[in-house]
Amino acid sequence: MSADGPPQGANRAPSGGSAAAVAASVGVHQCAARPPQSAARSVWVRGGLRVMHAPAREPTRNGRCTVFGARTGIALLVAFAASVAIAQVQAASGKPSVVELLIKWTPLLAQGFFFNLLISVCAMLVGTTAGVALGFARISHAAPVRGTAWTVVQFFRNAPWLVLLFFVMFLMPFQLHVGGVTIPLPDWIKATFGLALPIMANVAEIVRGAVQSIPTAQWEAARSLAFSRRQTLWKIILPQCVKRMLPPWMNWYAILTMATTLASIVGVSEVMTLTGRVTNAEGRTDLLIPIYSYVLLWFFAYCYPISAWTRRLEARFAERG
Repeated sequence: MSADGPPQGANRAPSGGSAAAVAASVGVHQCAARPPQSAARSVWVRGGLRVMHAPAREPTRNGRCTVFGARTGIALLVAFAASVAIAQVQAASGKPSVVELLIKWTPLLAQGFFFNLLISVCAMLVGTTAGVALGFARISHAAPVRGTAWTVVQFFRNAPWLVLLFFVMFLMPFQLHVGGVTIPLPDWIKATFGLALPIMANVAEIVRGAVQSIPTAQWEAARSLAFSRRQTLWKIILPQCVKRMLPPWMNWYAILTMATTLASIVGVSEVMTLTGRVTNAEGRTDLLIPIYSYVLLWFFAYCYPISAWTRRLEARFAERG
């Protein structure tokens, strides 16, 4: 394969004919290869008989996934209300109610929650930047580069997130000395880098899969127009990959946001750490379930719209093909 060819593992078009002819017919072949959604589908079985069956029903906005997500939110809200009611019944007379305590500590918990969001945004930014570069290395024509990238991706994809957090916390120094200037590295920055490592590996796989899903005919057509491999990648392939990469990227951001609570184990003062301090300060066991359910509702209220938007984007892109 030449240096200007498609990446390793890309979808191959049938050989024969000039690249210009393949480029002219690629859109027609792609449209013809996709059956209409309303038409019945057919399969060939042994003996040459064709079996017709109705197509599977497409998911709708009122489908099971969306209803299940809404039901999950309602269930969490009901569980929170029930825990508050039970705690209020068990509370001793003369002490503040659970609702009053939740309102009292909400500003402090909100600060911790926004700190979790800050960690998630920074980790996603670092992980995406490094993951895109690693994804390009995964589709490189140079075997050493491709093999090294594969090893890095497999290691960080299969390593437990908490182990990576401890690894980064103990590996990175407390401060850096650059040209006589001391730069401190607080724990939350270390946790950000620790959470960015698995995101980097998964974003690299998203980039690799999106690029290799583009038919080889488009690479051949660009080469026939004297485009270099870099020009083909940046001007033709990657613009088509954005819509394929966006839904899984958003899904990983939601997962990362929920995983930021792991930072409390390594000493970062985020929302879970502050929640534990609140329960210790109040010294009331009846506050445990309501306050943790309260924090859980915050994470659900933040992550569920992302999940719903991801499903909507996937449905829209599937309809457009």
